[in-house]
Amino acid sequence: MRASHLVPLSRQAIVVLRDLHLITGTRQLIFPGLRGASLPMSENTINAALRRLGYAKDEMTGHGFRAMAATRLNEMGQWNSDAIERQLAHAESNKVRKAYTHAAQYLDERRTMLQVWADYLDVLRDGGHAMRLPRASAAA
Repeated sequence: MRASHLVPLSRQAIVVLRDLHLITGTRQLIFPGLRGASLPMSENTINAALRRLGYAKDEMTGHGFRAMAATRLNEMGQWNSDAIERQLAHAESNKVRKAYTHAAQYLDERRTMLQVWADYLDVLRDGGHAMRLPRASAAA
């Protein structure tokens, strides 16, 4: 969206990016678009991949993963909603609030939150129950 956005990475994301580096090498983008290596992959490409995987338009979209994460993270009840919104790069619509919070990044909380989220996704991948959510620990 043409704005700088810091994204803390979980241990799992770092492993994936290191693995991808073996494929992408020194390219500017990890996921280039079909129209050129200097353009990012579009949401339409992601949606087309989801359709090929068997998901209907009303079941899942690329943006749907963001909505799902925001919903589940808010349901956990342990994360500041501002930290969740900042992670999603959502802009504050309330002008007064924006004046006071525009520089807040919540990086420590977001770092912990994303590690808990990645661990939760690992549990789901390994057959865990979708409603059981891990608790953040001080060591995370």
